[in-house]
Formats: sequence, C-alpha cells, structure tokens
Amino acid sequence: MLLTLTTTAEPATDLGYLLHKHPGRAQEFAVAGGTAHVFYPEASAARCTVALLLEVDPIGLVRGRQSRFRDAFALGQYVNDRPYVASSMLAVSLGKVFRTALSGRCDARPELAATALRLEVRIPVLPCRGDPDLAERLFAPLGWHVQADRIMLDEAIPDWGASRYVDLRLVGRLRLADALNHFYVLLPVLDGDKHYWVGADEVEKLVRAGSGWLATHPDKALITHRYLAHQAGLTHSALARLAEVDDVEPAELDNAVPSSTGTAGADRADGPDGADTAAGEPDRLVPLSEQRRAAVLAVLRDVGAKRVGDLGCGEGALVAAMLADPSFTDVLATDVSARALEVAARKLRLEQMPEVKRERLTLFQSSLTYRDDRLTGLDAAVLMEVVEHVDPPRLAALERSVLGHAAPATVIVTTPNAEHNVRYESLPAGVFRHRDHRFEWTREEFAAWAEQAAGRFGYTVRLLPVGADDPEVGPPTQLAVFTRQISGESDRGGARP
Repeated sequence: MLLTLTTTAEPATDLGYLLHKHPGRAQEFAVAGGTAHVFYPEASAARCTVALLLEVDPIGLVRGRQSRFRDAFALGQYVNDRPYVASSMLAVSLGKVFRTALSGRCDARPELAATALRLEVRIPVLPCRGDPDLAERLFAPLGWHVQADRIMLDEAIPDWGASRYVDLRLVGRLRLADALNHFYVLLPVLDGDKHYWVGADEVEKLVRAGSGWLATHPDKALITHRYLAHQAGLTHSALARLAEVDDVEPAELDNAVPSSTGTAGADRADGPDGADTAAGEPDRLVPLSEQRRAAVLAVLRDVGAKRVGDLGCGEGALVAAMLADPSFTDVLATDVSARALEVAARKLRLEQMPEVKRERLTLFQSSLTYRDDRLTGLDAAVLMEVVEHVDPPRLAALERSVLGHAAPATVIVTTPNAEHNVRYESLPAGVFRHRDHRFEWTREEFAAWAEQAAGRFGYTVRLLPVGADDPEVGPPTQLAVFTRQISGESDRGGARP
C-alpha cells in the first residue's frame, strides 16, 4: 500500500518538520499486520515528497485469529486484495506514523503547521466501492482537485472493463493536519470495509478526526455510515454528535457544543474529550468535563441547594448527575437550542425515566438574555461553560436576566481560563478552545467581570480553580460562586432597566 504526499511550498523540505520525519533518513515502524516505511523519494528546496509504504504480512493478519467469515473457503483469508490496495490498514498506519502531524502540532514550525500549503497526493491503487464518482464526492467539497482514474481489470483484455479500483491524485491548498485527517477518515470509507472490529470508541475517533470539516460535509451521513462499518446504532450516535457540534477539538482540548444561534444557553458536550492533559498534572487522566461537574456539584451540596437550574444544559450531563442525587428535589434544565434539548431528552432517557425521578425534572427552552419567570425561585443556578458563547454586548442582558430577574440565592459560573491555553500544545497561539467561543477570559478579566456583576445585583463572589492549578498560568477552568446578600431583593429591584 502506497501513499505519496508532495509540497512545493519553499523551502519544501520543511515538510520534514511538519511530519516529524527527517528527509535524509528512511524509517520503519511496526504496525498491526506489517511494517510501515517512511522515506523521501525527492527532497529539495523547490519540491519535497514523502512516501508512506505499508508492507503487509497477509499471513500475519490472520494467524491466530478467528476469521470474521466462518463459512469462507480455506484460502479466502490469504488470497485477497488486502495486502495490495489502500484500505483501513493504511489509514491506521498513517494515524500511528504521523500521529503528531495529525494533531496539527509542530513545535519547531508552529506557524507552518497553521499555514495552508499546496499539496499533491497520490494513492495509486485505492478501492472505490459503489458510485464511480465517489472519490470526487468525498474529496472535492474539502478543497481538493480530484482526478480518479479507473484501473482496468486487465489491460490486455479491455472487454473485461474497469475494476473497482482507482488511481487517485489530489491537488489542493490545505493545512497538512487537515489533509492527513481527510485520508484517515476517507480511505476506509472509499474501501467500504475495515480490517478490525468497529466498536463505540470509533465514534469518538470519527468525531475527533472529522473536527472542523465532517459536520458540514454534504455526504456526512454516507461517510459516517461507511466509517462505522454500516452499524446503525453507532451511525445514529455519530450523526447525533455531528448534529450537536460544529466541530470537536483534539482530545486534550476542552470540549463544548456550539449553540445553533450563538447566543446564551449554548449547548455543551461533556464527553471524554476535554481531558485535563497539561504535562505533569496528577489528575491528568480525569477528563476536565468530569472535574467541572464534580466542582459544581460540590458547591451545590455545600450551599444546600434543593431547587437547581442548569441554564444552558446542552446534552444534560450535569442534569443527569443531579437527578442521580435525591438531595436535589427540583431540577430545571433549559437551553436556547431546541436541538440540544432533544438530545438531552434522548440521553436522559426521558420516556423510560421512572415517574418519581421524572417529576423532579423540568425541561424547557429559554434564552438567558431575556427575562423568564420560570427561572425565578431557584436555590441555585448553574451556567457551566456558557458565558463564553455569548457575544460581549449581550453579557449585560444575561446578567440582568439571571442575577437581576431570576435572582437565585447562588449562581455558579464556569468558563475557560485563557492563560492556561498555552499548556495545550496542539492549540495554536491566539486561537480559542472552540470556534463558537466569542471570547476567553484571563483570570484577571474573569475576576473583574464577576466583581462588577456581583456588586451591581447585590451578590458577593468568590473564585475557585477547576483542574490542576498551574503555578504559572492557573487552572484550565475558572469558577465563580455568586451568593446573594440579605438585602439582595432591594438591590436587584433597583438594577432592573
């Protein structure tokens, strides 16, 4: 199996920095089913080509393993096209050999990693099952100029016609990381098969590798169905994730689901993405999303809140945690996005929920930039990873509706700490953790906002870290606890416009 990638962006040999593979040295890597070789057929300042050659051991693929095809004839495991055509084996090898490049990280040339380069790619033998124009359909919307020439079954016997294989050539101007992620996902999609068992973890791989491009691809349903080996359950789950998010950052970045409107009450996805991965942190194996929920729940229990609102509930992960604790007698879950509420209802299994638990939950649509009487009377309200999705000119309206009109006894706000972003090595400088973020505050900026909002509406405020508190840049998430003063009723009455 062979894939070659060429750039003419001078000096072209900088491709070695991006791939973390020196142009002057051939390397080999042991991978499942064989050996991957990386070498440079040409390397000059004007033009540089890297080749990934996967040498497959067809005997090793099946030795000691039970065939998926129990009724297949004896030689079926050995006599096939798998060792010779690009497939999921090449995609897996690409993911292992160019793992750092896939993440977009290049410490030596960070500005180059963020730059779109002119790239030429060739995969000389690639299965293309089904639609003969499938390669065009999959790659063209991503910015590639596509040439997919059908390979004849036998050039000596033209009457046999064309095979299902193509000689694929792509030319485009893209970031190298984006190009590699395209191949990682689309090679097995074109093949229509995978050489390994496909389970639930493949959904996370797909969403991660498809970050920034798959959610808007016109054939995202087809890509998802094929990538997940035609498993309906996994496909439905992946499509739901793609419907909820515009993109998902790599695993070490904080995860959030953008609002469909980009206003208050933005969706959130508190999944395994968003792990706290800053180097040297003792709690690095605990996902940051879980640390956030744990911190919020600890504050709620500490203040003795019974009637709690999750404002901007997203997928409902915090709601599920509160429903699991009978000390929270009433749980209100709101979001500006009707789609987010549908997802939350599904994930909470609302239709199958026991009646006793169901009576404790109120789920409805609401925008936090407008007054809503249904939010009054709460012991506590939580805005977890919400405020950064609000346009700065609308923050005053959010403050008035939550702190001024709803006026719960306690308000908990969490938001990313912009200073901590330097600890995420794959996040380019100056880029927010998520594309729907309207801003990200430093600790000083967050403290200043919290103090002025608290003073305006009759609250006191204290700040807490979430995640390991880095001595230089602080924690990955910052949390504010607003506590209403005894005289808060008169204060908030005077604050209404």
